[in-house]
Amino acid sequence: MRALVTGGAGFVGSNLALELEKAGNDVVILDDFAAGNFKNLPGFKGDVVAADIAAPQEWLYKVGHVDAIFHQAAITDTTVTDQKKMMRVNVDGFRAILGFAVEAGVSKVVYASSAGVYGSGAIPMKESQEPAPANAYAFSKRAMERVAADFAQENPSVRVTGLRYFNVYGPGESFKGKAASMIWQLARQMKEGRRPRIFKFGEQFRDFIYVKDVVSANLKALDSGESGAFNVCTGKKTTFNDIIKILNTSLGTSFDPDYFDNPYTDFYQNETLGDPSLAEAKLGFKAGFSIEDGIADYIGKGKKEGKGRHAVSARNTP
Repeated sequence: MRALVTGGAGFVGSNLALELEKAGNDVVILDDFAAGNFKNLPGFKGDVVAADIAAPQEWLYKVGHVDAIFHQAAITDTTVTDQKKMMRVNVDGFRAILGFAVEAGVSKVVYASSAGVYGSGAIPMKESQEPAPANAYAFSKRAMERVAADFAQENPSVRVTGLRYFNVYGPGESFKGKAASMIWQLARQMKEGRRPRIFKFGEQFRDFIYVKDVVSANLKALDSGESGAFNVCTGKKTTFNDIIKILNTSLGTSFDPDYFDNPYTDFYQNETLGDPSLAEAKLGFKAGFSIEDGIADYIGKGKKEGKGRHAVSARNTP
């Protein structure tokens, strides 16, 4: 199989591209390198097209034939307030990818959506509930889902599967900077010898999911016969206080939290928790890593290797 991975130098995209290549597939990456970095792709042997996702004239005839598309490219920083830029990159870029799929005869498109579409909705968050995006990023992801639904209806030969990622963490996220996971942010502070800073009083919780499970979800979605949008989550909640305790264990430290006021109260999600049952039933996906095992795998490799895409260190601080 020859697969296109957009955003392939980014966090999820690089993990996915490397796993696809490891399995013997031919992979081409499309990335503008605004947030991605070549250091996320050690040993990558495939083609790389550097171009603006929302400007198909830059890449349309460079990508070549592909059998499947994994669309990961997006602005993922939830604090970005430039709505036009957000919609252009995330939504118009997705339209361009779907147009390419039709022109190239691609029958399988898997794309990254987000749990952000639920906003502060009821938990556990289920695909059947009404979305309520609270920021420009989440709004763009919800718009992508509507584009996908209309496209799938008009083009029944193309299967389009959206994955609502919950809070992803793991190797390759350091180049996201302030948009990297709380796990990376807190671990970086603790490795620098500082108390980890979290919003008062650390009881906010997330459904954290390890990037290796997210890669697995993408591959399951490719193999399934389902269109639609599905949660990619663990179905388990972890508070920020819990994260600090687990990191202290992994790092061999004993830091207490440094609490401060949340400046993003207008749109901040205090709680995210997904219902994984539909993805398990329709895609055959179930998360394999607990939060303790995921952090041990992630931080443990960083401690052991001391460098590289697994490491959580001050060297990667933006």
